Amino acid sequence: MTHSFDRAYWQQHWQQASGARPGSAAGNPPSPYLAAETAGLAPGTALDAGCGAGAEAIWLATHGWRVTAADISADVLARAAARATASGLAASIRWVEADLTAWDPGLRFDLVTAHYAHSAMPQLAFYQRISDWVAPGGTLLIVGHLPTPPSTGHAHGHGHPAAATVTRADITAGLDAAAWKIVTAEEHQRPVPGPGGQPVLLHDVVVRATRQP
Repeated sequence: MTHSFDRAYWQQHWQQASGARPGSAAGNPPSPYLAAETAGLAPGTALDAGCGAGAEAIWLATHGWRVTAADISADVLARAAARATASGLAASIRWVEADLTAWDPGLRFDLVTAHYAHSAMPQLAFYQRISDWVAPGGTLLIVGHLPTPPSTGHAHGHGHPAAATVTRADITAGLDAAAWKIVTAEEHQRPVPGPGGQPVLLHDVVVRATRQP
């Protein structure tokens, strides 16, 4: 199925979200890669690009980061902000309704991360765009969807368009070796609860890179 991943798509997606995807709705945990890949980083400023319901942003704030969390859907941002307030983290997270294909944060961050985030622009172009917002010496952390056979189940309840899937080679090829040091470039499969409680596999790509000072 083809998706435009525009504002209307994401508003409808979040209004209908069942909470099957980790980090997608209230009560679900953040991506497990976030803790593993930020364990050695000193907390600073962070941008969660395409933050969804805020699981990753809230995790970062809990661990001392000052977070800007941006998403195109006003509905999901309202839910995320309420969840942060209930957790006592309202002062640590700035929620921004933004189209990431056009928005410019106006500053650079110690950490820029995106977890299963899709915009209306091509996936690799989106990653290139958000990589420009990493400060010198800062970290880019991308968690995305690998290409999978059409018959493979997904926690989203549907397959992912080819344009929204990437490999580690795709991502690392777009990071200039003169400007970036690749720290992690991995591909994983992991089971998550799916519709009706049946396990499904997520096929993940994880890339972490440090911008040269």
